[in-house]
Amino acid sequence: MNAHTDIRISLPSKGRLAENTVNFLAACGLPIDKPNPRQYAASIPALPGVTVLFQRPGDIVVGVRDGSVDFGITGMDVTAEYAGENGVLVLHDALGFGRCKLALAVPEAWEQVVTAPDLAAYAQALGRPLRVATKFPELTSAFLTRAGITGFTLIHAEGTLEVAPAIGYADCISDLVSSGQTLRDNRMRPLEDGVILASQAVLVANREALRERPEVLAVARTLLEFTEAHLRAMGHVMVTANMRGRSPKEIAQQMLTQETLSGLQGPTISPVVVRDGNPNWYAVQIVVRRTELFSAIAELRAIGGSGVIVTPVMYIFEEEPERYTAMMAALRTGANPAAASD
Repeated sequence: MNAHTDIRISLPSKGRLAENTVNFLAACGLPIDKPNPRQYAASIPALPGVTVLFQRPGDIVVGVRDGSVDFGITGMDVTAEYAGENGVLVLHDALGFGRCKLALAVPEAWEQVVTAPDLAAYAQALGRPLRVATKFPELTSAFLTRAGITGFTLIHAEGTLEVAPAIGYADCISDLVSSGQTLRDNRMRPLEDGVILASQAVLVANREALRERPEVLAVARTLLEFTEAHLRAMGHVMVTANMRGRSPKEIAQQMLTQETLSGLQGPTISPVVVRDGNPNWYAVQIVVRRTELFSAIAELRAIGGSGVIVTPVMYIFEEEPERYTAMMAALRTGANPAAASD
């Protein structure tokens, strides 16, 4: 059981991931209060009793694993590398930012090496172990072994890995790739089937703290409530329109025959009071996916809708957060709920 009595959440301390994490929590209704930017601790006013710490992404996972912190937001890459067997529970595996891929990359001059089997054949012909520079030995070793490459040596390196083959201390690299521009600048290219892990920001928690401390479990629910509600809302908008009809039921029947006008559970329809006293005007409201917005507007117009207004949606709360349900099941069974879907 954790020795500390307060609840701690650890966030990235610097870089783009740190900035995106702070912005994400603010958008979820959980802004961070950090009066002194030089301090490595802060608070979240919406979560009384929770202390915010700032650490390097890899240290966040280790802290959650060892129980020095209860929650963390970090990358799936370092989570998969450092989480260990059973101490870390991934509560949400798709926060929508910090996307990158851990991938094997080889020098462009290796024209015959395009896939992992090609690399296996190349390694076998070398006559010595293939040298792979990486900051992710666990993930890289497992991938190379699955690919049938048994003769390899992992070289731990800090800083820019892309120069390792050029200066001669590695043959190829396993590194994080986003745009791929740094690889191209150093005459490197990823293997076609060389993606070891697709990564993005994730929310993790200490499994024992969730089991043993009800206050930690309550914070987990709040975190999942607001992150899921925000992420769900990001893909939707509220559409309001005026329509003529003899009754709400008649208008609803017209709307429900369309492809995109069903809303979450169905349209909301209410009378509109107009100056001429005509009782046949109604206001309709539906929540639609952003990708279906123009179709929804066209369908509304086709059945008599006018004065269409589109507004953003901040949160969509369901009766029970899906990932909270998955978390509770994982605590009972010892599994990991990371594969929960949206």
